[in-house]
Amino acid sequence: MRRWIFLRGLTRESRHWGDFAAQFEQALAGDLVVPLDLAGNGRLNQQRSPRQVADMVADCRAQLARRHIAPPYHVLAMSLGAMVSVAWAQVYPQEVAAQVLINTSMRPFSPFYQRLQPANYATLLRVALPGAAPEAIERAILHITSQRRDASVLPGWLALRRANPVTGRNALNQLLAAARFTAPRAPPVTPTLLLASERDQLVSARCSQALAAAWQCPWQLHPWAGHDLPLDDGPWVMARVQAWLSHG
Repeated sequence: MRRWIFLRGLTRESRHWGDFAAQFEQALAGDLVVPLDLAGNGRLNQQRSPRQVADMVADCRAQLARRHIAPPYHVLAMSLGAMVSVAWAQVYPQEVAAQVLINTSMRPFSPFYQRLQPANYATLLRVALPGAAPEAIERAILHITSQRRDASVLPGWLALRRANPVTGRNALNQLLAAARFTAPRAPPVTPTLLLASERDQLVSARCSQALAAAWQCPWQLHPWAGHDLPLDDGPWVMARVQAWLSHG
């Protein structure tokens, strides 16, 4: 039985996977999916978010130890979560059996304007300012991260924001951690699959392409999905993961 650790990105929590986590577990029958919250997000919103990705790795490992879920793990991670996976695999390669990295970007492989595309700077600033209405924030996030823009997810997202709001300080700490993180130039020993979205408005797909070229690992490009690829086309993600595992 493979144990899959699911990690989300900046300020998002494990429940933002929606139905995808259960569908993934059903598609890969016999596997176990364990969605984790990064410190400062979701049910851990009262904790301080680390300013270093390495400290996020330590927290994830401690969470799993408390739950008696032992390695090795397969990791499926998005954005900041993917940086956590890469750092985890670098320091503890015996713990990460394989990793699937979705729409991520890392120094030193991509310039800042590809890692966070300039067209979104103004919108991100508006939603980060104090006093922004929760519904306006979630609508803006949906607009930036999804090409399907299915508004039916908004009530659930609003409920999560109201139940476990992420503090401005924790959001800043996570942004700093992502900006500071530098991935190893040497290819990871952990088998790695990169998935990217052609129409990702937040992070350019070129970032995944650059990582794949540097690390000589496979990557797949979705033709129309946005940054939240599992939200826009979960079945495509599952099919690509299954195909990769079958050839591994």
